[in-house]
Amino acid sequence: MCTTKILKARGRPRAFDMEDALAKAQVLFREKGYDALSIADLTDAIGINPPSFYSAFGSKSALYGQVLQRYAELEGIDLVGPFAAGVPLSQGVRRLLQEAATNYGAGNGTGCMVIEGARGGVDAEACLQARRLLDLTHDTIFAGVSRRTPQQAEMVTDYVMATLSGLSASARNGLSATRLLRIADIASRQLAHELQETQP
Repeated sequence: MCTTKILKARGRPRAFDMEDALAKAQVLFREKGYDALSIADLTDAIGINPPSFYSAFGSKSALYGQVLQRYAELEGIDLVGPFAAGVPLSQGVRRLLQEAATNYGAGNGTGCMVIEGARGGVDAEACLQARRLLDLTHDTIFAGVSRRTPQQAEMVTDYVMATLSGLSASARNGLSATRLLRIADIASRQLAHELQETQP
């Protein structure tokens, strides 16, 4: 009887691609939402086991924070260009809302990942991470408008933020990008009228 063990040579472990992992996680978070997504869903998609998952990300919430940041940097709408010097305010807002409508209605129409995440859920920490980015969006828009018309900065910012929220929710409810663009156009024209009416 031969008792010699034939050991299978270990292959070199596959390198962990963080960017690929974040991209796959982002797709799942957008499609299923934070609360409905399990660790098993994430590990299966990324191709790692639970211990490796926690070693790489720390927690589901921490991964969500990285995914939100990635989304904002790569897929978020331009919040600076529309308020650049030389761009009329009403035209800048129109450009911002049109980009949002196109962005939110693209693909599966999942809306804005940040806005939808900030609406709240079971995990307060996850909601807080989305809320921080949403607050940053608000502050960036407010700063941009303030440089043009300080007296109307609050009104314009509130209007834009409310419209963005409505566009995102409508996208999730199934409105196409074409219909979202129509809403953005109407909203833009209404704000332009309001700005004209309230000019000193």
